[in-house]
Amino acid sequence: QVQLVDSGGGLVQPGGSLRLSCAASGSISSYSVMGWFRQAPGKQRELVASITNGGSTKYADSVKDRFTISRDNAKNTMFLQMNSLKVEDTAVYYCNGKGIGSRGYINSWGQGTQVTISS
Repeated sequence: QVQLVDSGGGLVQPGGSLRLSCAASGSISSYSVMGWFRQAPGKQRELVASITNGGSTKYADSVKDRFTISRDNAKNTMFLQMNSLKVEDTAVYYCNGKGIGSRGYINSWGQGTQVTISS
């Protein structure tokens, strides 16, 4: 099974930027849709952004025009460019991939990367 490893989190000041990466141990072409989720303390995990194999994207209203999701199937990597970061963006961010593999439905998660926005 393909493993997802997310990275790129850190501590930045409000208004700053971060770029998260999700590297797969194998091909991500089987993931018809990939996305970034986040979970803040005491809150439910929420979808931040998603991207299909065809490149169609969706964003949560709270991050529209600030975050950009992309994927590079040739390099088996997905990214989340986060600009104009706000304190309320603080959370653990998880990458996810869903699709149909050789053995059926697949739903893979990264281990999470902490993003902290604070002055």
